[in-house]
Amino acid sequence: MQLKTLVKDILEAQVIGNDCVEIEHIVSDSRVVTAKSLYVCLSGAENDGHNFIRQVEKYGAVAIICERKLDTSLVQVIVKDTRKAMCLIAREFYGNACNKMKIIGVLGTNGKTTTSHLIYSLLNKAGKKCGLIGTLGAFYGQYHKETALTTPDPIALHKIFSDMYNDGCEIVVMEVSAHANYFNKVYGIEFFAGVFTNFSRDHLDFFKDEVNYKNAKLKFFKENKSKYIITNTDDKLGMEIASNFSNSISYGIENPSDVFAIEMQEKPSGTEFVINLFDCVYDVKTKLVGKFNVYNLLAAATTVALVGVKPKKVVENVSKLQSVSGRIELIYEGDFCVFLDYAHTPDGLEKVLTALRPRCKGNLICVFGCGGNRDSGKRYEMGKISAKNADFTIITTDNPRYEEPMDIIMQIERGVLSHGKNYVIVQDRTQAIEYALNIAKKDDVILVAGKGSENYQEILGIKLPYNDKDTIRELLWSKRG
Repeated sequence: MQLKTLVKDILEAQVIGNDCVEIEHIVSDSRVVTAKSLYVCLSGAENDGHNFIRQVEKYGAVAIICERKLDTSLVQVIVKDTRKAMCLIAREFYGNACNKMKIIGVLGTNGKTTTSHLIYSLLNKAGKKCGLIGTLGAFYGQYHKETALTTPDPIALHKIFSDMYNDGCEIVVMEVSAHANYFNKVYGIEFFAGVFTNFSRDHLDFFKDEVNYKNAKLKFFKENKSKYIITNTDDKLGMEIASNFSNSISYGIENPSDVFAIEMQEKPSGTEFVINLFDCVYDVKTKLVGKFNVYNLLAAATTVALVGVKPKKVVENVSKLQSVSGRIELIYEGDFCVFLDYAHTPDGLEKVLTALRPRCKGNLICVFGCGGNRDSGKRYEMGKISAKNADFTIITTDNPRYEEPMDIIMQIERGVLSHGKNYVIVQDRTQAIEYALNIAKKDDVILVAGKGSENYQEILGIKLPYNDKDTIRELLWSKRG
């Protein structure tokens, strides 16, 4: 494809050189440049892509996208913002596939993965050919591809859109992270719907404070076109969104909403409630556990109904839904139960423990740790929440990254001690889970939190193979043997 075609939608682009040059690859990493590549110079916290021009010249690049004129013989396209330019170029390079499908973006602190999967499942059950992009990978048809990030970088993202469109997808559901908003990864995509779940503390290692984090969430609604904004009005930020955008559709339990649930009952077998889905009222029975999953279901049902699936059909399919991998997932049910969840924020951990309490006739045991080189302030809070809501806490290691594991554990311990003393420290995560299984008695419930379906443990920059689900099952098998 000729360069001039790729850059035609970029306003105020200044081209130096032959804009008819043929482009076969778009890259933003100088290490993967090959012949006939278009290299996009991105500036980050540690590196500036503008400094690698000699390297990309050597490897065969024929043109660059940059924010200032550089000393090079390569064709240059000077733009105001290379990140936004990259989005438009990738969109064009992959045939504007995103414009040919309904794109549904799901964002919020907690619940993005579950809500996305619920929307995806309900649409597929209704006969809609649908794709899904998020934390657990990209899914469409018979394909499942791993993704390095919750929201892939624009070049990879638009390649996935193209693959999904070519496979016959008419709708794509995708998680949109706060980091993706901050770095303009979804710039230039027109969304059918933007779905907001909730807002609470997270990622302060990057955003520094909750105001910056909140603004990264709001940026999606302010800068991206969405036909509908579907928002949780029981959440403070969700209510703010509903008040400020005329195209918003609300859902909730506590506050007046367009779609709402009443008469909610949490039972050992799941959750029952009555849904008012655009003035159509139905009884709902679901295997999903907890009030927070009722919110996720309300968001999903609202979205699917707006796509065009009849409310009665939506509700019929809700009863068939299974839990999402690693999200309050029942791993073992016998004399005691073992659940797995990704909860890695104070709000997330509290919601999951609260949801499991009705299923617990004995003791509720919580096994968790916190990640290293991330928001250290939440460690005390999560320790406090576990001590308050669980009967016994086992503090262990999560992904320590470059931090000393015991330093993280001791910060969690201070939170536990602020509210109780029923805890133990078992640094090795496998041994911590084994400890929980050994002390569990009849009618107890064990929650293993923090990693969900992650298949690694990151230590000193190395991702070592590890999976909570496999570990639990192997230990149970050994225990029975």
